[in-house]
Amino acid sequence: MVLSAQHILGAIVTFIVILAIGLFSGKRIKNASDFSTGGKRAGSLLVMGTITGTLVGGSSTIGTAQLAFTFGLSAWWFTLGAGIACLVLGLIFVRPIRASGCDTIQQIIAKEYGLTAGLVTAVLGTLGMLINIISQLLSFNALAISVISINPIICALIGMGFMLCYVVFGGVLGTGVLGIVKLLLLYLAVIVSGALVLKLCGGFSFIFNALPHEEYFNLFARGIGVDAGAGLSLLLGVLSTQIYIQAVLTGLNNTKARQGALLSALIIPPVGAGGILIGQYMRLTQPDLNPALAFPHFIIEKLPPVLGGVVLATLLITVTGTGAGLALGFATTLTNNIYLQFFNKEHSGVKTLRVMRLLIVLALIVAVIFTLGNLKSVILAWGFLSMALRGAVLFVPMCAALFLRKRVKKQFIVASSVLGLAAVIVGKFMLRGDIDPLFYGIAVSAFTVILGMIAQKLD
Repeated sequence: MVLSAQHILGAIVTFIVILAIGLFSGKRIKNASDFSTGGKRAGSLLVMGTITGTLVGGSSTIGTAQLAFTFGLSAWWFTLGAGIACLVLGLIFVRPIRASGCDTIQQIIAKEYGLTAGLVTAVLGTLGMLINIISQLLSFNALAISVISINPIICALIGMGFMLCYVVFGGVLGTGVLGIVKLLLLYLAVIVSGALVLKLCGGFSFIFNALPHEEYFNLFARGIGVDAGAGLSLLLGVLSTQIYIQAVLTGLNNTKARQGALLSALIIPPVGAGGILIGQYMRLTQPDLNPALAFPHFIIEKLPPVLGGVVLATLLITVTGTGAGLALGFATTLTNNIYLQFFNKEHSGVKTLRVMRLLIVLALIVAVIFTLGNLKSVILAWGFLSMALRGAVLFVPMCAALFLRKRVKKQFIVASSVLGLAAVIVGKFMLRGDIDPLFYGIAVSAFTVILGMIAQKLD
């Protein structure tokens, strides 16, 4: 695809605005606490911006359009599941998480079940974050390569550079502020694009009548086991991901944190609906197109050039923000649960901030290496797998620490994480493909904790 001068102008203006906001946010960072939790003084909008700034990324936009190109409505499970997860986070988890006095999920687990449990879950939990960063880099590559001829290796390195600039200076404050701006731009893109699809088709009835209903208008087109598992993986994965826990911890109080989570629940699902319309339209009009390019091709071909440039820049920022937020969660987890526990017990703020930034760089380098070996894979497949791994490793132990205090023998908490992860891997690569591996992981993890409750009673 060839970009016009107007496309480039719209993109440049958008990038300048985002860069200015990011640099302004970075000036407010004085120590590690500001970097990781924003000093815990955020209002509901900033909490919402931090959640959506990471959760609404390449999987929610480019990845959703890609899957909708092939499977239609079932592609909605990523953003629909994310919205449900934010609802549950706001209604059930905000108060006990903030009352724990901890900054990470693993600290919550370690506080109740010991340092070994915290260390094991920290190491295993970061694996899921790395996998989701890979999905964002794949989205970045799909978007960038669709508009310019560029080597995939160079493209992935550029994506890594963008993510570093997004988060390494501003931390969670930068992620939240930029998340709000990004969301406004993204909603503009989705609303305009969705309306344009309907205009070009003469209404939704044209798409509805032209595509096979069972395949393209069925939330369970890939099978109940797969699609229900996809929704469950989003629910449990979001509740088990460090950056979303950090988001509610930034809130000034419980009310602000809860409102931010509930706002996120309200506004995330419509983004996926727009992506589905684009994917289905491109399936009808360009059936031979690479599905991963459905969203960017629609933007370049159908939107007015200046607006198209703004939207392209927004999509790049969207992908960048999600990858950056996950890298921040990765760094926060390892810093608080390994570095501060074993290497910097005096908790020097300046040293801690430096280590967190270095870990962000490390996470992105590792993700780039894995991305280059999987350039043709399905973007949402990585997103769902990452959520499944995080959910299987962390969700049940976190719930036990928050709601079953002193009722589970600590050795079984460690075992539930290890066995849960093993069950997801076995389910993914060795068992039936029509059942999401998260079902195996959660079942094994929950059963192990139940055994731990029985063992605790028998002691």
